[in-house]
Amino acid sequence: MSSCEYCGQSNSAESRYCVDCGKPLAAATSAARVSGAQPAVSKVPSTRFFEGPTGPLNRSSKRTTSPNQTLIFSARRSIATARLVVLDETGQPKRTVDLDRSSMTIGRAGCDIAFPEDAYLSPRHAEITLRDGTVRVRDLDSLNRTWVFLEEPHRLHDDDVLLIGSQVIRFHRAAAHADGETGEDGTRRLGSLAPAADAARLMQLRGDGTTRDIFHLGANGATIIGRDTGDWLFPYDQTMSGRHAELRAEGGAFVIRDLGSRNGVAVAARGEWPLRPGMRILVGDQVLRVEQV
Repeated sequence: MSSCEYCGQSNSAESRYCVDCGKPLAAATSAARVSGAQPAVSKVPSTRFFEGPTGPLNRSSKRTTSPNQTLIFSARRSIATARLVVLDETGQPKRTVDLDRSSMTIGRAGCDIAFPEDAYLSPRHAEITLRDGTVRVRDLDSLNRTWVFLEEPHRLHDDDVLLIGSQVIRFHRAAAHADGETGEDGTRRLGSLAPAADAARLMQLRGDGTTRDIFHLGANGATIIGRDTGDWLFPYDQTMSGRHAELRAEGGAFVIRDLGSRNGVAVAARGEWPLRPGMRILVGDQVLRVEQV
């Protein structure tokens, strides 16, 4: 047996041309030169090649895979390196969507990935892009935002919006305030006694976007958010774990991390947000997980 140096197909020892691609076999050509015999004209037609997006692809019908199991090109086959898995309420897959284009939209209508019965989705809610091998998500100015569930501690930026249980909470850096101001006539102004200067605040948002409760954060220490244990409690929120999340001041910044909660902590995506395999996003009422193919 001899292997074709061009396509790797195995051929019998007496073959002069590859049975798959029609190229001359090096071993047979050398033998013919030594014996002085003239190679016979091959009756095997050369395989045609299709110029695909990454170069020539073998379209021979003699086998379905090459020796390294590469799939033969088909115009009907989508080349996808990642996919989105739609999860049900128990976290089990119920639908899979291949990301076979550089850009795909998600929404309630007129999108590549549509959920027409989801009233929490905007018609064009979010965009998924695949660039340089990385999946990215971008909100399309939707009414209910696009949420990325955190897998590691996340440094907060001013006006970041968090989803903790069923609570939508905005993080906002506090403005600097003078302590003990004096009026024009020299009288000192009386103010509330506070344990420390405010460095930031958390604002609970109603469905109409207005603020309900506010929790002030100091420049040091940690704040626990939960249903029944911690510093800021939401005993009426059954989707929040007992100790759900921790927000800690670190070197002038604030970092939030999930405390192993049942429903996780999510941040509203701002700009393009890169997604690693295994990460989850929430659009409308749909939880989607990114997977590699």
